[in-house]
Amino acid sequence: MKLPIVEENSIPALDLPGRRLRWLMNEETAGAQHCSMCMIQVAPGETVRPAHSHPNGEEVIYIVQGSGKVMIEGVVEPVKAGSTVLFPQGKVHMLRNSGTEEMKVVCFFAPATSLDNYKFFDDVEFPE
Repeated sequence: MKLPIVEENSIPALDLPGRRLRWLMNEETAGAQHCSMCMIQVAPGETVRPAHSHPNGEEVIYIVQGSGKVMIEGVVEPVKAGSTVLFPQGKVHMLRNSGTEEMKVVCFFAPATSLDNYKFFDDVEFPE
């Protein structure tokens, strides 16, 4: 029996607006049925775009490295390494790296999701 263990660097990164994303835990990589997880890297000064929500579930992010700001429904708060943030179901959100080092962020989803299940809001900008 092969255990569902995935090494981060074994997964190719997707270059998406404002971040590099690796789906580390999902049905494809490990057979996960009820949750999914990705790791994103956000360069200094970058914002994860576009603003989006998750109509069918929740997202929890954990900041592994770096600092920045999150926006949920227009409210902005600072985050740093060690911060955990809940993006409630259906709430529009964004993440910005306002620090000087790369942000590394783990994103957990329940139920499992993919980019196909995001709802995008191209007209929403990160408040200054």
